[in-house]
Amino acid sequence: MIDTASLREGLARVCERAGLGTLTGEPQRLTGGAVMESWRFSAGGSDYVLRRAPSLAFMEGRPYGHAVEATLIEAARAKGVTAPAVVAVLEEGDRLGSGFVMRALPGTADPKVILGCEDPDGLLRQIARDLARIHSLRKADVPAGVPVIDTRAAIADLKQQFMAAGGDRPIIALGLRWLEDNCPPPVEPVLNHGDYRMGNLLVEGSRLTGVLDWEIAHFGDRHEDLAFGCMEVWRFARYDRPALGLGAVEDYIAAYEAKAGVTIDRERFRFWTIYRTVWWALGCLKMAAQWRSGADRMLERVVISRRTSEQELDLLLLLEEDAPEAERARPVVLPDMSCTYLGEASQEEMATAIAEWLETLKEKLTGHDRFQLAVARNALGMIAREADLLPMESDLLLSEELLAGEKSLHSSGLLADLRSRALQKLSADVPKYPALRAARAKWIGEH
Repeated sequence: MIDTASLREGLARVCERAGLGTLTGEPQRLTGGAVMESWRFSAGGSDYVLRRAPSLAFMEGRPYGHAVEATLIEAARAKGVTAPAVVAVLEEGDRLGSGFVMRALPGTADPKVILGCEDPDGLLRQIARDLARIHSLRKADVPAGVPVIDTRAAIADLKQQFMAAGGDRPIIALGLRWLEDNCPPPVEPVLNHGDYRMGNLLVEGSRLTGVLDWEIAHFGDRHEDLAFGCMEVWRFARYDRPALGLGAVEDYIAAYEAKAGVTIDRERFRFWTIYRTVWWALGCLKMAAQWRSGADRMLERVVISRRTSEQELDLLLLLEEDAPEAERARPVVLPDMSCTYLGEASQEEMATAIAEWLETLKEKLTGHDRFQLAVARNALGMIAREADLLPMESDLLLSEELLAGEKSLHSSGLLADLRSRALQKLSADVPKYPALRAARAKWIGEH
C-alpha cells in the first residue's frame, strides 16, 4: 500500500495537471473494495475519489486497464447510467500506479444503510432501470478492449482456475460439471457491468446516485448481470429479499423487462446464478494466491479467501434441486466436535485472547485502520473455530470423480456428505452468514 506522503504528492500532481485546483486536507482511505483501493480527497473546493490498483503487478493479465475502464464509464454516462464523472486517468509521471480520479457522488455504498431505506421497492426499480440502460450499450458505444465472453470458454477458464487452486473442493467440482452439462446456446451479447450488486451501488435515502466498479465489464448474456445481484452473498442481512436484499426476484425482473423491452428466461437466470456462484467461489480462492505472490499483501485477501465456503454452501443449495428425492431426504449427520482442554491454553483460547485485546484498540483507530482491525478479529475467529474442526480426508479424488462425471448427485449418500462438509466448514469460517442458518434449518431441522 502506498504511504500517505507519496499519495499526497502524486495527487497534487494529478490535480495540477487536470486543473482540479489545490489539494487540501489528508486523503482518506475508503473501506470496502475487495480488489482496488479507493481514496477520497478534496481539491479546489470539490470532493473526488481516486481509484487505483494496489500494485502494477496486480493489473497483469487483466483484459483491459484503467484508461479503458474510465472511457467505458463515460460511455455509460452518455446512455443515462448513474455513474461518476471521470476527471483524470493516472499517468506514469504521477507516480501513483494505475488508476483514475472521479468526482465524488453523494450517498453511501454501505449495504447495512441502504437495505434499511424507506422505499426498497422504488430503489429496486431504479437499479433495474440503470441495468437496462447498461445493457443498451453495444460495441460501437464503448472503447476497444472490452472483451466478448464465450460461455463455454469461460467455463473452461473456471475449470483451469480450479485446478490451479488445487482442484480439491468437491462442491465446486460438482458445480463445474453441472455448468458443462447445462451450458445454454449463445445469445446476442450486450454490455454487462460484471459486478452489478449491492456494495457497488451508491444510494442516498432511497435514490440511486452511482454505479461503481466497472473493471470487469464485458459483452455477454444479460441474464448474467441480473442473476449476479440476486446471489445470496449480496443480500447481506436480508436473506428474505432475494433481489439485492431489497425485494422479490419477480419484481426485479418485471421492472427490468419493462425498461429493457425483453423477456427474461428463468432457466438462463438459474444457469447464470450457478455460474456466478462458482465464479465467486474461485474468485475468493484467488485472493489467497494474490497475497502469497506479494501482488497485494492486504489482510483482507487472506480473510476473503476463506469466504469460499459461503459460496460452496450456496452452490449446494442451488444444485440439490437436481438430486433424486431419496437423496434430498437422506439425513445429514454432523460429527461431535466438542473438545475439552486441560492445562495450557488451547489454540482457540489464544486466538480468542488476542481478539479480545484487539477490541480494546478499536476506539483508538479510525477509517481503514479500524476496518482492518475488524478484519483481523474475524481472522482470529476463524482460527479459533477451526481448532475444533475435525480433519477431513483429502477431497482431491472426490473432486476428480465429480469433474469426470463418475459421481453425481444421483450417487448414494453423496449429497448428505457434501451437506455435512459444507455446514462444518462454513460454521468455522463465517458462522453468521445468513444462508447458513437457512441451510441448517432445511438440512438438519435446526431452528
